[in-house]
Amino acid sequence: MFTFAYMEGTKRSDIKTGMLVQVVLKQDQHSGKLTAGIVQKILTKSPNHPHGIKVLLHNRMVGRVKKIEDKSLADDEA
Repeated sequence: MFTFAYMEGTKRSDIKTGMLVQVVLKQDQHSGKLTAGIVQKILTKSPNHPHGIKVLLHNRMVGRVKKIEDKSLADDEA
């Protein structure tokens, strides 16, 4: 039996501004190299995305979230 489970970073509701995350940048998709950063803005509009939610980091880089490092840094916005 196959059970579908969301990979960390694929649900928009799990991502908040201010979180420390690991993303794959567009130029690193072939290698899968992860880049750490703090979420400035969530760019993906849909509630989930199979390759990860696209975010803008504080350093102005854009990538898809593959891992959430620290949820405690998230802004307390609704």
